[in-house]
Amino acid sequence: MASSSIEPFRVDLGDRIVDGLAAGPTGSTRPPLVLLHGIGSAARSFEPVLPLLSGGRRVIAWNAPGYGGSTAPAADDPDAGDYAAILLRLLDALGLARVDLLGHSLGAIVAARFSADHPERLASLTLASVALGHARLDPAKRNAALAARLADLADLGPRGLAEKRGPRLLGPDASAAAVRAVVDTMAAIDPDGYARASRLLAGADVLADMARLPADLPLMVVYGDADVVTPPEANRQVVALRPGCRDIVVARGGHAIYVEKPAEFAAAVNDFLGV
Repeated sequence: MASSSIEPFRVDLGDRIVDGLAAGPTGSTRPPLVLLHGIGSAARSFEPVLPLLSGGRRVIAWNAPGYGGSTAPAADDPDAGDYAAILLRLLDALGLARVDLLGHSLGAIVAARFSADHPERLASLTLASVALGHARLDPAKRNAALAARLADLADLGPRGLAEKRGPRLLGPDASAAAVRAVVDTMAAIDPDGYARASRLLAGADVLADMARLPADLPLMVVYGDADVVTPPEANRQVVALRPGCRDIVVARGGHAIYVEKPAEFAAAVNDFLGV
């Protein structure tokens, strides 16, 4: 059945639920494109770009464990492998043997781990506004960053956290509507899911996972040159690990590039995927 509309999905895996949004034809011969959002986000953040990506294929944006209606990971202190294992179960439940995978920010951490653990399930990997993880930071700095994030959540609540942190995710050209969308999406986070994802971020090491990827896996890194959250130099560390990696810089783009510049973002992804 072909459809260009955005529709919700909900998958019962027995011990947990995973839900999100989907768009595009289900019968396409192209691998489905799977989208993984960041720490202060959700599947709904991809709504501006979903119609631009789903013209010739199925596109699936999950709510990560602990976000939206998706069950939180079992561990209080999860790592990227816990989220990657749930993603594998979701793909199996949906009957998706091979996908194009795209992760944004914290979603890039999960995507890199999934790709390293299950390269046979990938047709390609796109990492956007890559969060490197904090595993390589000095332990005192790593613990301080985690404590500050959790303190903001406890002191301000989701709405206050979103009002404080959300505008930093946008670049200089962002519209008022884009700022509202980012803030409102972050304000809807579940505090427990966000806290668990924060601990994942604190212990993550994307560069270590990237080093395990097969040399022939098609890879693109896309980021904004005005990103102050995961700045260009951080993204270029990933690019430098992979000769032949496609390196796309979105001019005047901030961290949430697919929200503020959906046309430019979708054009880069579609070109990479040969659409």
